[in-house]
Amino acid sequence: MKILIVGASGTIGKKVTAYFKGKYELVTAGSKSGDIQLDINLPGSIESFYEKTGAFDALISVTGAGHFGPLGSTTPDDFKKGIDSKLMGQINLVLIGQHYINPKGSFTLTSGILSDDPVVYGANLSAVNGALNSFVMAAAIELQNNVRINVVSPGVVEDSPGYFDAFPGHTPVAMNRVVLGYVKSVLGAGTGQVIKIY
Repeated sequence: MKILIVGASGTIGKKVTAYFKGKYELVTAGSKSGDIQLDINLPGSIESFYEKTGAFDALISVTGAGHFGPLGSTTPDDFKKGIDSKLMGQINLVLIGQHYINPKGSFTLTSGILSDDPVVYGANLSAVNGALNSFVMAAAIELQNNVRINVVSPGVVEDSPGYFDAFPGHTPVAMNRVVLGYVKSVLGAGTGQVIKIY
């Protein structure tokens, strides 16, 4: 199985990559690191990425930025950061990647708990995460050749203590539980699922 991991050097991406390494053929990617570099904000960069990787069996996306700040001072340009990066960046990985993925392959995207349990300053990420969840449920009924798609929605993770204060009352999620969400998506049989790891 050939697995592409976009965002492989990030907090979650590192652990996901470590799980699959040695078991499958991996191609890692990121904006500044990995086997191949790409900018998910640019469809042309995504197209070039797939041209370099060729056919594949699974794509895991653990990437995308958003805006975190007071709603009162959030500008349309601020909000657009999350739309262009975490939302459309991941959606475009699917829209373009569907033409390169092997039959019975799978896409796994990443959203997050803020779609269900918002926090102060998180309106942009709440909107983006909710949209990603809805996209995956809808795309699952249209993807051809038995290609599956799921999204992992983790809570604040234990390896990101810098975010704990922004999530008051939330229990940090163990990294091994988060990784297993991606394993379930890639190696399981489900599609159109929002795999919540809270």
